[in-house]
Amino acid sequence: RVNALAESPEAVFIYIPLMKELNMSWSDIKATPMIELQGLLKAFDNYTVYHAFDGYNSKEINTMAKDKPEVRKNYAKSQQIKEKYDIVLGKKKRVNSFAELL
Repeated sequence: RVNALAESPEAVFIYIPLMKELNMSWSDIKATPMIELQGLLKAFDNYTVYHAFDGYNSKEINTMAKDKPEVRKNYAKSQQIKEKYDIVLGKKKRVNSFAELL
């Protein structure tokens, strides 16, 4: 009989990534509320997407997208997250209307 934890979605999608990617111990995981664990995983996902295309310019992205069209979608998502954090950090101002551009 296979251990129930080995096939649980929590182990696959929460516990293992926390241990592998964020170097959390089993005791750390057990001591942390589930909502905080989920927040850490979401933050790590945002971090990964944010930095996914570091070092590439738009010409290189276009070249990669010729062979793999999903690259353009992933790049756009990365740029959206970067813009969101630039606004939150005050590096960029959100434009709400066309008049603000003028």
